[in-house]
Amino acid sequence: MDSVQEQDSSNSENPSININTNSNTTSVVATSSSASTPSRYENQKRRDWNTFGQYLKNHRPPLSLSRCSGAHVLEFLRYLDQFGKTKVHNQICPFFGHPNPPAPCPCPLRQAWGSLDALIGRLRAAFEEHGGKPEANPFGARAVRLFLREVRDSQAKARGVSYEKKKRKRPEQQKVISLSPGAS
Repeated sequence: MDSVQEQDSSNSENPSININTNSNTTSVVATSSSASTPSRYENQKRRDWNTFGQYLKNHRPPLSLSRCSGAHVLEFLRYLDQFGKTKVHNQICPFFGHPNPPAPCPCPLRQAWGSLDALIGRLRAAFEEHGGKPEANPFGARAVRLFLREVRDSQAKARGVSYEKKKRKRPEQQKVISLSPGAS
């Protein structure tokens, strides 16, 4: 007998429900939306990859991915700074080193170090997913790592925030207090 498939897209929890009907049985198979929908990370990685691809396309002269180097990645990161939302105080600013300045100042807005670090991580993964070899990955270049470290340190000083690694606390050993029989 023939099998008929219907899809009910009105259910937002499981957008794809298949109903198979034949003369003997009726079965409902629900497919999970998480299996077909990319994660937030995957979506962001795809958008970042497309943005970098557009940057290469608009580069003068246009640049192919195979010719891209760490220097081009640094150029891209500096280009992104114009869209930043993090206030980074200059050394001559009276609020340099203050995490919460009491008044506005003319210091520039930049990309936050954490955002750049996460972006490079996603682009590094996307490069390899698109067939790039790990040893030729421009997002893992030494110059890029040094640039990120420099940005982190300068933003930490400018905002008065420490990015020092916190030392792990060792669990305290329980102190045993013994009472001598004569002390009451």
